[in-house]
Amino acid sequence: MATSASTHAASTTVAAPWATKSWLKAGVVGGVAGFVASMMMAAFAMIASATYQHHGFFTPLYHIASTFISPATLMTSMQHAMAGNAFYFAFGPAVLGAVIHMMIGAMYGAAFGLAVAALRLRGRVLIAAGAAWGVVVFAISSWIALPIAAALFGSGDQITHMASMVGYGTFLAEHVLFGATLGLVLAVHRPAMPGSA
Repeated sequence: MATSASTHAASTTVAAPWATKSWLKAGVVGGVAGFVASMMMAAFAMIASATYQHHGFFTPLYHIASTFISPATLMTSMQHAMAGNAFYFAFGPAVLGAVIHMMIGAMYGAAFGLAVAALRLRGRVLIAAGAAWGVVVFAISSWIALPIAAALFGSGDQITHMASMVGYGTFLAEHVLFGATLGLVLAVHRPAMPGSA
């Protein structure tokens, strides 16, 4: 009995670090997938902004950047678009907006990666779950995260009401694309968890 107990304790001690590493891997893989998915989302947002919305190609990046900086670049880009120049570019605000967007995408991707690993999702179910996660992220962003960020950083109405400014239909489509891409990437490289096949 004593030998059996000590063997069980030893195996538990050995297994724990590997389990922790597996969870860490799930989060990292999810974060990378979220980074990739955020680029797809940004591409859609920028094309939509430059075409049927007539706001300018780089305007979504300036919109995001205005969380921390003046919305002057955002407004200038929209004014240029109205005058027929859809490609007004300001390097600093564009880079800032891209970095913020991809970091947030990686964060939501990491959370989804952990859920995928815990629930053992795979294949088409994983892609559908990703699209559903995109809807959840849309709701969190629209009515919780963006208003809180605007309040914390004094960003203004362009952040508080980002979803309505972009258009709820387009904003939802962006997030569903994010989630579906996230699910697709993870379906190809699903985080391996203890006991998974």
